[in-house]
Amino acid sequence: MSEYAQSLSAYAPRWTALDRLLRRRLLQQMAQLHDGSVRIADSLGTTNLGTAAADSDTIEIRVSDAGFYRAVAANGSVGAGEAYIKGLWQCDDLVGLVRLLVRNRDLLDGMETGLARLGGWALRSWHALRPNTRSGARRNIAAHYDLGNAFFATFLSADLMYSSALFAPGDDLERASLRKLERLCQKLRLQPGQRLLEIGTGWGGFALHAARHYDCHITTTTISREQHALATARVAEAGLQHKVDVVMQDYRDLHGQYDRLVSVEMVEAIGALNLPGYFAALGRLLKPDGLAVLQAITIEDHRYAQALRVVDFIKRYVFPGSFIPSIAALLSAKTHSSDLALVHMEDFGLSYAQTLQCWRERFLARRDEVRAQGFDDEFLRLWEFYLAYCEGGFRERSIGVAQLVLARPGCRDAEFVVGLAGGAA
Repeated sequence: MSEYAQSLSAYAPRWTALDRLLRRRLLQQMAQLHDGSVRIADSLGTTNLGTAAADSDTIEIRVSDAGFYRAVAANGSVGAGEAYIKGLWQCDDLVGLVRLLVRNRDLLDGMETGLARLGGWALRSWHALRPNTRSGARRNIAAHYDLGNAFFATFLSADLMYSSALFAPGDDLERASLRKLERLCQKLRLQPGQRLLEIGTGWGGFALHAARHYDCHITTTTISREQHALATARVAEAGLQHKVDVVMQDYRDLHGQYDRLVSVEMVEAIGALNLPGYFAALGRLLKPDGLAVLQAITIEDHRYAQALRVVDFIKRYVFPGSFIPSIAALLSAKTHSSDLALVHMEDFGLSYAQTLQCWRERFLARRDEVRAQGFDDEFLRLWEFYLAYCEGGFRERSIGVAQLVLARPGCRDAEFVVGLAGGAA
């Protein structure tokens, strides 16, 4: 028995017969792990599971409460996340654990059987009550982005970009974020005097960059009150009110036509059912010779349909109403809803893994500041789990991030985009 297990042995009588059964069931499932190993320690003992991998150490999981096993049995992987939030288990390498489970996807899917199917039904019912209608979208966005601007400032880059940076060797987060902004502007072929529409303001980082360096006029829209307030203030502080208009409006209600359009990691918030309407809006809002760049988190094509049916940890606790599209789903919706043509695509998922690592390290280093803002330890564990969960997915390439350049039929600038150099990590 390990030292940790011995320290918990006094609590062994708290285990019911059901707890022991659920523990045995999970350990039997985890024994099938390959390409890596875990060591699970609780008050009943220590169990080594899986096969050792030459390039990784055994991952240590410490279970401090039998409720962990009940949570996994009831809600599968979401239950594991809930148990982590409650402090029922700890891990010395959360990212490594996520990566190991992704490599053992069949085993992970097997955790969603039995009682977890009932939990999954309840989660799907909850998710169905949060559709992305105009009012529903505002509520869903507020649940995440209106946590407070000061909170996000604790871990984002100085430009407050809450999207993947683009890393080259030797880059820190600030440099990689600037590289991403420049890559977007290059792909847009921005020229002085052009009218650019941004769908999804964030905190104004892209709009400020484009206005400062490309002398174009930007209309940028958000439905987050917190983001609208800070982006407006940042534009005023920079003295760029004559170049940047920050509006609080749903993209479905926008009018007019623009030379260029950009939307950075906003499509994930609209919901799968609204994907055709989203691309119809992009086509409608672009001039006949217009050019658009869309940056989107993506999932593997062959897992897209299954992912739509599942309410995972992120949909439940971080981004209600969200989804991750596949490249095929994006292109299908584009084709059926607009005359936009795909002229260039670049995937840089490993850069997102590096971005998330930077965010997580900064977040953990400034936990005391987050607590001072009124957030408790459960909130801290939720965000630690979320950032590690995402990083592991990107490192295993089960999810990616891509920039898609889309052109209206009359656009000729698109020919330049195809020749852009690479450089993504």
